[in-house]
Amino acid sequence: MATIPQRELRNNVSDILRRAEQGERFTITVAGRPVAELGPPAEAASQHPTFSDLNAMLAKHPVDPQWAQDLARMREEDRADSVDPWAG
Repeated sequence: MATIPQRELRNNVSDILRRAEQGERFTITVAGRPVAELGPPAEAASQHPTFSDLNAMLAKHPVDPQWAQDLARMREEDRADSVDPWAG
């Protein structure tokens, strides 16, 4: 793991982030003391949620039924207030 002083990180952040994206890991130092590590995200953190994850979330936190009614009402209000610029 490469060691990078805080000043080098500040001055070369784009290059260092590109290198981290490619898998390189760094220890960031301030006044010679290690204070942080920088590298690519853990594999689990970079995965996208699946449909089963979404279903589990919705089962745990169901959508408020009033929300759908409010949304439909707002859409109708928007339609009533809108003007078609192409209408003759």
